[in-house]
Amino acid sequence: MAVDLNGYAVYAKVVELGGFTAAADALGLSKSMVSRHVATLEDELGVRLLNRTTRRISVTEAGGVVFERAQRIVAEAAEAANEATCVEGAVRGLLRVNAPMTFGIRQLGPVMPEFLARYPDLNVDLTLNDRRVDLIEEGFDVSLRVSALTDSSLIARQLAPVERHIVGAPGYFEKHGVPKSPTDLAGHDFLLYTLLARPTHLEMTHEDGRREQVEVKGRMFCNNADAMLETIAAGAGLALLPDFIGCDHMKSRAFVRVLEDWSMPPLTLHVLYPHSRHLPAKVRAFVDFAVEKFGPGKAPWGAEYEMFTF
Repeated sequence: MAVDLNGYAVYAKVVELGGFTAAADALGLSKSMVSRHVATLEDELGVRLLNRTTRRISVTEAGGVVFERAQRIVAEAAEAANEATCVEGAVRGLLRVNAPMTFGIRQLGPVMPEFLARYPDLNVDLTLNDRRVDLIEEGFDVSLRVSALTDSSLIARQLAPVERHIVGAPGYFEKHGVPKSPTDLAGHDFLLYTLLARPTHLEMTHEDGRREQVEVKGRMFCNNADAMLETIAAGAGLALLPDFIGCDHMKSRAFVRVLEDWSMPPLTLHVLYPHSRHLPAKVRAFVDFAVEKFGPGKAPWGAEYEMFTF
């Protein structure tokens, strides 16, 4: 059976505005045409949608159910039209972005003014948190993640590598000594990031290929690495920090890297977005911008601090 979707749209507008005349004015139709659309829809469904009097209309029980569905039809049609326009190249609408808390504050936040200036018709809803979000379930268009990837339902574009270093304040090493091997780390206090699967477990690989595992102990546990920086700088313990968080402190020598001939399993910054037959222009614009700012060899964090090691 053919379905006249126009009838649903007209009916939704009648209920929304509370009358045929108001709906006719809003839709640019005659009052008789609006009435005909509603009557045709009632005939197709075999139910009365509205009770009519000379002064007012009221929605029947069946009419209430149909109104909810009609609203969805109208909203989805509008969204489809907007996405079709975006696919054709207009970067506009609302872009919902998710990123890790510290990365968002330290790296993404500073470049967002440029992104907004580049696309003046685009609105951005930026959500920062350190938990793993479900982009599709939670309605995000795109996400930045620093981790190993396991979600095959998403498209991932590889950006800059993220190295992790064991660092501490110079004062800490003057007081407690400098570890010379991974096994020495067991005798030091750590500030531990609790969102790691095993915060106290370190797997390290020497540049000659040797591997060692060590369990470390901590006096402070925290779910955000940025919140630990002042405590590290005060000499309270060592920490395993990604370079995009600790780079400024290492460049200024507030933090010193140790065991530089050993490395942790590498991480990579990725930009992720759901599979789509037609990638909206707003998502493509953000992905291209992320590659421009954080692609391999372009990230603002780097190796300028390498000389400041023990």
